[in-house]
Amino acid sequence: MPHLSLQTNVPKSKVSQDFLKETTKVIANTLSKPDSYCVVSVEADLPMAWGGSTDPCGVATLMSIGQLGTEANKKHSAAISSHLEKHLGIPKNRLYINFIDAKPADVGHDGTTFHAIFGGK
Repeated sequence: MPHLSLQTNVPKSKVSQDFLKETTKVIANTLSKPDSYCVVSVEADLPMAWGGSTDPCGVATLMSIGQLGTEANKKHSAAISSHLEKHLGIPKNRLYINFIDAKPADVGHDGTTFHAIFGGK
């Protein structure tokens, strides 16, 4: 159920299968969630400017059921921004990350919702 979505002007050629796999592990680790539930999607090669500059930049959204909050998001931001800077060359000061703490009833999976999967009605 955790999903990291990244929109960036970095070329698609930098977004390898290995990058996606490694990013999945970063998300799973920082959120303490199983890899098997984590999703990473990247829209690359987008026309994008930050402060009028087209140097590498991005906007990300991390959605999760739980494990998000004021202090936790600082840890997640550090893990994600360091990873993206190292692998895609997006400087930490040219990346915004939006955090969405979804309710189990608001996330569908396997024909139902996580609310139902984990014992809700």
